[in-house]
Amino acid sequence: MSPETIDRQVHAALARLTFGISPASLFEAYADWAVHLAMSPGKQAHLVQKAVRKSLKLANYARNCAQQGLTAANCIEPLAQDKRFSAPDWQRFPFNLMQQSFLLTQQWWHNATTEVPGVSRHHEDMVSFAARQMLDVFSPANFIATNPEVLETTLREGGANLERGARQFAADWERLIAGKPPVGAEAFVPGKDVAVTAGEVVYRNELIELIQYRPQTEKVHAEPVLIVPAWIMKYYILDLSPENSLVKYLVSRGHTVFIISWKNPDSADRDRSYDDYRRLGVMAALDHISQALPKRKINAAGYCLGGTLLATAAAAMARDGDDRLNSMTLLAAQVDFTEAGELTLFIDDSQVRFLEDMMWEQGYLDTKQMAGAFQLLRSNDLIWSQVLRLYLLGQQPQMTDLMAWNADSTRMPYRMHSEYLRGMFLNNNLARGQHMVDGRPINLADIRIPIFAIGTERDHVAPWTSVHKITFHPATEVTFLLASGGHNAGIVSPPGKDGRHYRVSTKEAGDRYRDPESWFAATPEQEGSWWPEWQSWLAAHSGQRVTPPAPPPSLGAAPGRYVLQR
Repeated sequence: MSPETIDRQVHAALARLTFGISPASLFEAYADWAVHLAMSPGKQAHLVQKAVRKSLKLANYARNCAQQGLTAANCIEPLAQDKRFSAPDWQRFPFNLMQQSFLLTQQWWHNATTEVPGVSRHHEDMVSFAARQMLDVFSPANFIATNPEVLETTLREGGANLERGARQFAADWERLIAGKPPVGAEAFVPGKDVAVTAGEVVYRNELIELIQYRPQTEKVHAEPVLIVPAWIMKYYILDLSPENSLVKYLVSRGHTVFIISWKNPDSADRDRSYDDYRRLGVMAALDHISQALPKRKINAAGYCLGGTLLATAAAAMARDGDDRLNSMTLLAAQVDFTEAGELTLFIDDSQVRFLEDMMWEQGYLDTKQMAGAFQLLRSNDLIWSQVLRLYLLGQQPQMTDLMAWNADSTRMPYRMHSEYLRGMFLNNNLARGQHMVDGRPINLADIRIPIFAIGTERDHVAPWTSVHKITFHPATEVTFLLASGGHNAGIVSPPGKDGRHYRVSTKEAGDRYRDPESWFAATPEQEGSWWPEWQSWLAAHSGQRVTPPAPPPSLGAAPGRYVLQR
């Protein structure tokens, strides 16, 4: 056995214990911070001053509470997205002192882990993130004795909430160990409850099934729509329950819709490359549509990683003079990874090599192995709020179609994911014009078709300021829309739901670039779902309506076989 093989096997075994996070990467970040802090007496003195001032603030707050009671003003307010202490009971003694002390401590540690002279930006972000995660564990909201909501519920119910929570925890743990979906997911089965828009599988190869949906109108737009989802997710996030289905929405408004359903790869697909996904995915689907509907240009849309792949294909097509695309839509998709958000916390050379060794052993990366990283990015919402609600308050889990879809996990091939992490996240090759297709580089600036790009306000996977960079690269008309919500819930935004809003504007070819902050300040907010805005844009960039295409030869009814693979 070679030394490299031994190292890879050790790293793979270690990765299973650390949830795929490289200990070396974490230690390097900590050492960078600790050494530079130790050599910065001015920063140390500043932190001591901060600690003294915060202690005095807390003491002054305690005195005000004793004098003014519940009317005393807080000495520190939580961040807007932090809802842990929003209940009125947190203003009662002693819980008010607990939450204020915690928030002051949290703020001090942010000061301690940032702006240390000499620490690299990446290491600073990692250390600050790690400190925040450790502090979140000890939040007073997470313990029975220090959470007034849990105490009140426990006293009122005589501890029944804790008994329900213990049973729920045991059931969840059993399902986790057995690899079963969470409770309630069985009510959302693809083909029965979700992914039920009528259609046919019209093409299949070793990587994709292409689904064509049946027309629901007497006339349809001449230009069909091809949707390219990410293979990190199953396609039916865009065809959930009928009332939440973007596919059904488009079909009901006269669009001929095709969508790619990716095969769920296994160890036999370990050497499937990023370019294989372009060739056997996007290009194979375009070839079939062009053969079925000759001389018709295609409106293509890509979601998340599927959008990155679509932009890759579009740039290669533009370079080669292939003009089959009529427009391109990017849904929460990045083409420039210089500011790719908090996910870059887990991306550096050490971390990528660690993941490669883990994938090398099994031939793929299971998205369950990535779930921990995604949950840590929003630990208050995805971890600790769930612990509070399910296990301490004893509330019953409420399953939705989106939550059930999220639990329907997939895998990503070893070679493809390694190429994606190194080529996009580490080297940013696509934006730099250094990504190679068929042995030659491609350039996003070659794309000349109209582009519609959608970001979402609370996206931790593809931050909207990163998605907005599409307005910087191609020399063409780019409409950018910023929707409320996050990476998934912001895209699944059907009309009629309360609390939805968006901003939208168009940058014509030749217009000056506007940075995200200037764009946001200058673009008015509009109420409602963004779906009608995009559908109107598609209609405006389409020709006259025509008779729907004849029913295609079918390989089976939608949703097909690949989406059912586990």
